[in-house]
Amino acid sequence: MEHTDVVIVGSGFGGLAAAKQLAKSRINYVLISSTPEHLFQPLLYQVATGVLTADEIAPPIKNVLRRVPTADVRLGKVTGIDADAAVLTYETAEGTRQISYSSLIAATGASQSYFGRDDFAEKTFSLKTIDDAQRLRAQIARVFAQAEHVDEVTRRKLLSFVVVGAGATGVEVAGQIKELAKRHFHQPVSVTLVEGAGEVLPPFGGGLSEYAKRSLTDSGVEVLLGTFVTDIEEGKVTVRDKEGIERRIAAETVVWSAGVQVGGFAKLLAEATGAETDRAGRLLINPDLTVGGHADIYAIGDMTSLNGYPGQSPVAMQEGRHAADIIRRKKAAGTPFVYWDKGSMAVISRFSAVVKLNEKISFRGTIAWAMWLAVHLLYLVGFRNRFAAVASWLVAFIGTARPGFADLPPASAPFPAPKADSVPKAEQAPKAEQAPATPRERAEDDKDARERVTV
Repeated sequence: MEHTDVVIVGSGFGGLAAAKQLAKSRINYVLISSTPEHLFQPLLYQVATGVLTADEIAPPIKNVLRRVPTADVRLGKVTGIDADAAVLTYETAEGTRQISYSSLIAATGASQSYFGRDDFAEKTFSLKTIDDAQRLRAQIARVFAQAEHVDEVTRRKLLSFVVVGAGATGVEVAGQIKELAKRHFHQPVSVTLVEGAGEVLPPFGGGLSEYAKRSLTDSGVEVLLGTFVTDIEEGKVTVRDKEGIERRIAAETVVWSAGVQVGGFAKLLAEATGAETDRAGRLLINPDLTVGGHADIYAIGDMTSLNGYPGQSPVAMQEGRHAADIIRRKKAAGTPFVYWDKGSMAVISRFSAVVKLNEKISFRGTIAWAMWLAVHLLYLVGFRNRFAAVASWLVAFIGTARPGFADLPPASAPFPAPKADSVPKAEQAPKAEQAPATPRERAEDDKDARERVTV
């Protein structure tokens, strides 16, 4: 049987950080990914709204690690694990393969949660993959193009957007749709942001949340707080506020950015190691990032739950480096992981953002927006990607063009509707395990699931 020192499953922020750290000690490893690219997920909304093109935020993982002689990148999906024998089974285009390992690092992330309403997946657009972003971008282009050739009533119907979830992704999408309509398409639109919690960007809180809400409202976004989606039908969304009052909102396009769930490989690991999971399916890992009673298996990132750490890319990267340092013996086995929180940030619209470094130091407005640009530029992988992103940002933010819309088909071309199975089956949590959540549980899950890039 084939053997390697380390197997890394997943090519996101955590998996890539672990891979680069292992390379420092020239440790042989095999990285197995279900997608060929390393995805900069926090910028998916910019692909969806045409600011960036897909290749600017998703370089091939083989290219990223091309200068690492000990790296072996493979495209495949893990279908089984024997934790006691330290053997992994995965599917490739050529068929089923098995590989044994000395250490395993799991970093497969999380998918979208619909709080027990799986039918919402067929009626909404999420932002978890490149395909998701391109699907939403095509939808946005279609409705704006068709709105130019219809009567006023139909135009208002076509240009009605509802965004569910006022975390960073939801706020950024809502703000960008408004800006896109005003500066690029020159069409009035209706954008409604629905949030179950009592404030926009709940993790920021206080003045920063109020500033974000005020900025969105000033731009024309209707913000509904303490409100939950109860139903989604063609052309409308039904919501209920905390007083129990229901309201129907026109919505040709619904973007869902509330909550996450973990399935697939996390479920396999839980069964193989006996590790417990939370209600979202996240692994309850040990302080040193190991899983269950297996000192050779580490799990990191959004697929895990530890000390209430947020599901953010910096957490995953720090965890990836920590696990790699234990494997390459730069840290003692069993060393607990401690997250260094460097701050949080979220962009609202052009020249408007919020940055929270700690409880005492925060920024808002243009200076926060400039900090957001600088940090995102730093995190982008590869010189070419950074150069291309700067060029696209200049065109979109200083000018009025949107590079991402340049290669779209005409509005008359068939539009592929989002499918529930757009997420690989192995990454979906079984329906039997997804009991409908109460409003309080939804708010708690939504708070845990905020996706925001930190400094």
